Amino acid sequence: MRRPELLAPAGSFDSLKAAVEAGCDAVYLSGKLYGARSFAANFSNDELIKAFNFCHLYGVKVYVTVNTLIYEDEVNNFIKYIEFLYKNGVDAIIIQDIGMFDLIRKIYPNLEIHISTQMHIHNLEGTKLMEELGAHRVVLARETPIELVEEIKNKTNIELEIFVHGALCVSYSGQCLMSSFIGGRSGNRGTCAQCCRQPYSLYCNNKKISNDEYLLSTRDLNTLDNIGKLIDIGVDSLKIEGRLKRPEYVYLVVSTYRRAIDNYLKYGKTKITDKDLLELKKVFNRKFTKGFLFNTKNDEFINSYRPNHQGINIGKVIDIKGNLVYIKLIDSINVQDGIRCIGKKDIGMTIQVLKVNNKRVEHANSKEVVCIEMKELPNIGDNVVKTTDSVQLKNIESKINSNLRKVPVSISFDAHLNKNIIMTINNITVTSDYIVDKSMNYPTTLDSIKKQLNKLGNTVYKIDSIDINIDDDIFIPVKVLNDLRRDIINKLDCSRKKELQYNKSEYSIELKDYKHEKTKVLYLSDDKKIDVKNYDSIIVDDISKYNNQIILKISRVNEKLNDYNNMNLLIGEFGSLYKYRENNYLVSDFSFNVTNSYSVAILHSLGIDKVTLSYELNDYQIEKIIKKYHERYNKHPNLELIVSDTPEVMILKYDIFNGIYNPHNNYYLKDKYNNKFEVKRKYDRTVIYNYKPLIKDQYDRYYELGINSLRENSTNM
Repeated sequence: MRRPELLAPAGSFDSLKAAVEAGCDAVYLSGKLYGARSFAANFSNDELIKAFNFCHLYGVKVYVTVNTLIYEDEVNNFIKYIEFLYKNGVDAIIIQDIGMFDLIRKIYPNLEIHISTQMHIHNLEGTKLMEELGAHRVVLARETPIELVEEIKNKTNIELEIFVHGALCVSYSGQCLMSSFIGGRSGNRGTCAQCCRQPYSLYCNNKKISNDEYLLSTRDLNTLDNIGKLIDIGVDSLKIEGRLKRPEYVYLVVSTYRRAIDNYLKYGKTKITDKDLLELKKVFNRKFTKGFLFNTKNDEFINSYRPNHQGINIGKVIDIKGNLVYIKLIDSINVQDGIRCIGKKDIGMTIQVLKVNNKRVEHANSKEVVCIEMKELPNIGDNVVKTTDSVQLKNIESKINSNLRKVPVSISFDAHLNKNIIMTINNITVTSDYIVDKSMNYPTTLDSIKKQLNKLGNTVYKIDSIDINIDDDIFIPVKVLNDLRRDIINKLDCSRKKELQYNKSEYSIELKDYKHEKTKVLYLSDDKKIDVKNYDSIIVDDISKYNNQIILKISRVNEKLNDYNNMNLLIGEFGSLYKYRENNYLVSDFSFNVTNSYSVAILHSLGIDKVTLSYELNDYQIEKIIKKYHERYNKHPNLELIVSDTPEVMILKYDIFNGIYNPHNNYYLKDKYNNKFEVKRKYDRTVIYNYKPLIKDQYDRYYELGINSLRENSTNM
């Protein structure tokens, strides 16, 4: 049974150290730019080099996320950054942007590229396309069910990476535009405002039908019970989310999964206990779910109660006297613990003074009544949860700083009279200048040599085996032994740093030249009666309405793809591109997230006849794409721009209606600002639309820029 990689998050160097000490095989992190977690501390260029060197000493790989969409003006600096990573020993980069993937793959053919979950690869065909294009690994969408993961593993030769723990996006990753449209903070650009963690009410025909508030806030993924299944089917990398989390969280989660994996490989079971799960809940949880990876029930996916850390229940408020609050405990508590009283309002605090029977204590046990002074008062009967366990954090901090993780080495040492000393550690050999002399008084013993060679305390190494061969009655000065040890350790350190195999090639691509046209397209997304004579093309999403003059829209989520041949298709994901590129006319939809000319080029070269640009582009950026395309390729692209629409801002596998949906009713979510987001069930998925329409009315301006096709959506008519 093959041992999978355990991949840990590192949002800072402290978290990196915690991950390594906890036993990870690889870490993923970001520089200051181009990473999808812009609000983590992240790493400067100097810190990245330090991280590469630190991790490689332990045999830990480093993957750098460059998984945001790249605009045309950023390409040159982006490539300079990639070259910096490449030359300084990055093990792989994680990428979302298809254009930058193609560019990097061609100019740096030896650089390992992993496809980010942001690229929305969720089916066999999409995985096959990435394998064909030269990707080393695909990070599958979190919604991909385990049966499909197994099928993909069996039918491809590319590495697969799966999220196994941490926060979940309610929308398919790379397919959420809500934060971008509401506040200009794009999830595809690493600045997501987490709109899904905000309160919403669900309405049907203007009547509120939900009592819960946080209808889009997911629970946290926890697959410990099923980790053996992922190992059995051969998943290559098990990924933990958490680049925004503190080092103690990273250490605890990584070390728990380390034990689970190792135990399963050794004993056939993880041996994870209820106490282990309690520790995970203490450090952070929004309740746990197995996720759609393991086909969890719809009502076990969302935590509609609250979007933040749940903590663990430790007691109840039983009395209030003045500003003194009395709590009957069902679990222990300590000074410096964080607690929250939950009732009509939430009141959180860090305990500074704790009393039992009017005496100050540092610790109190279950069943005791404690007294805490609070500025803001809860109500009698409120539940009390512990959100920070100070003892737990101190214990974890101590483990992180223990430096117990060591790299085992084998040593051989040969010292013979009138010869140089030869010492080998693993594959590194050094020979001393010193010629072994005969002892005059105190011969050097085997034990004294062992003592000096064992002085590895400040290094990352520990001796696994040692073989010493010496003549009797010889003398070796202690300084010679120490110098030999230091010299060989230095050489061993250098050998463990990644050896650069730098190779740079030229970028090239074969492209067709398209005629500059001025066409209009209508997407008939509903049953409105519209005069279609003013349009050159019509898009429908109902195959019963299809004919040779119409374009059929295919869902952007397809775990299984139907067969279509000799048809006009609007496709929304890479699996459909792989499946339908032969014998079909293809238009790529907005969901391909095209924001630069390289993305346009690679899509055209793969068989896309017309490329729809991203909603997230402004007019200047559109103009730059077309201008650079003309300059670089001396050809004209076939581009479509959506100019009138109520955009889909989320697509969810989660059924917000819990199976009770009537397509004849009008459903919407209302946020705290009274914005109304229409919600529908389409393609067996939940689709959420923006609260206001998108309208671009300068049609002639876009034609002049070089756009060939302008698309209108009938929902705005």
